[in-house]
Amino acid sequence: MTTIDPVARFRRFSRAVTMEVGALDTSFLGRGRPLGAARLLNAVGQGRSDVSDIRDYLGLDSGLASRLLRGLEEDGLVVTLRHSRDARRRIIELTEAGRREFAAYERLSNQRAERFLGSHPNPDALLEAMDLVASAIGRDNISLAETNPESTDARYCLEAYYAELARRFEEGFEVARSRDPEASDMVRPRGAFIVAESDGLPVGCVGLKGSGGQIAEVKRLWVAPCARGLGLARHLMAAAEDAALSLSITTLRLDTNKALPEAIHLYRNTGWTEIDRFNDDPYPDFFFEKRLTP
Repeated sequence: MTTIDPVARFRRFSRAVTMEVGALDTSFLGRGRPLGAARLLNAVGQGRSDVSDIRDYLGLDSGLASRLLRGLEEDGLVVTLRHSRDARRRIIELTEAGRREFAAYERLSNQRAERFLGSHPNPDALLEAMDLVASAIGRDNISLAETNPESTDARYCLEAYYAELARRFEEGFEVARSRDPEASDMVRPRGAFIVAESDGLPVGCVGLKGSGGQIAEVKRLWVAPCARGLGLARHLMAAAEDAALSLSITTLRLDTNKALPEAIHLYRNTGWTEIDRFNDDPYPDFFFEKRLTP
């Protein structure tokens, strides 16, 4: 079978994205400045204010960041201030004109995205491909943070997790039958709930269900299809163990179904020991335990 060179396919993709996002335009979205300056303005508008944080987020060297920032200052869109508690740090704030410009970029960017997706016969498949590429490119910048299990990001992850179980389990899956943990058992001081994010998109989660004692359960480990194969499940499990140790929990338990062989493989290869059934949940086939060492 004749194949096309993978490198050629990658470079074709890069050229197409460069053209679509307007990376070479001197006036991105017709607003009079190139993409780099628009991205910096967007970062500030999205809530980032520390100059060093913005540089890291955008992957800019110090010289380029300074030039872009100076241009925005000259246009009257931002002001640079000294941090109130650390004179070595610089903080960027939008001016009133900057807030209007940010809003204009948001409107135009949303319209462009809607037109592009609306022109494709299968926008859902297109978005899945975009998520896969974005997660691969941003794999080193995926962040983990504890959050309320009833937050919007947490619910998104949990609902996607439940839907996947319903597809993969032979008998289907109903949350009501699975002894769904109470939210209060997965927040401190009893437990924790951790969400992984890739540039604002939730791509994974894990829960630590505690009772106030030294034994707790790991629940609802899930990684979005677009972020699988990047080692994220291991990072989430390690974060759950760290949270447990911080709560003086010394023994973790979990259960899983035979339809999730990748999870079983993960547990067996990260120090978990198979044990007898410890609950009456109808779905699990395997039960594991791990003793933690501070």
